[in-house]
Amino acid sequence: MTSHVLKILVLCTGNSCRSVMAEALINGLAAGQYRAWSAGSHPAGYVHSKSIETLTRHGVDPGQPRSKSWHEFTDESFDLVITVCDQAAGESCPRFPGTPKKLHWSMPDPAKSTGSEAEIDAAFDRTFFLLRHHVEELIHSSEAATTRRDGAARVDLSFNRSSGTVSRSTL
Repeated sequence: MTSHVLKILVLCTGNSCRSVMAEALINGLAAGQYRAWSAGSHPAGYVHSKSIETLTRHGVDPGQPRSKSWHEFTDESFDLVITVCDQAAGESCPRFPGTPKKLHWSMPDPAKSTGSEAEIDAAFDRTFFLLRHHVEELIHSSEAATTRRDGAARVDLSFNRSSGTVSRSTL
């Protein structure tokens, strides 16, 4: 049976730091199970160099990210839409085809950090490790139960708000 790769869109305001790191982490840690893209409500127009440095320093392939608008994805269907900043979570997102589940991971914005180079690196590292923790929880909470109906696979996601976990089942 062919497994269904779940499509995830990670949203932030500027699409320059947190959402870019989350996209790379999901694609790196959950390859074959999930495929992620990222976008922003008001794209910065650049990807913060510290985001790329942080991903690379921790052995995660950043890919070729670019800061882009969520409007590029309004015709795409997703299984899950994750917001990683409080501002984007409070904005009216575009409607995406289907009925994607929504999840919010409140993350500090490392781009707003100030101080020495070491302090700024530490801020990016903190956000990286928080994102990695959430991605690992997403992966581990997504045990697939497989059943075939009419020769087609259907994937259901269930979100438990109290624990912050997502369950995946293939029916």
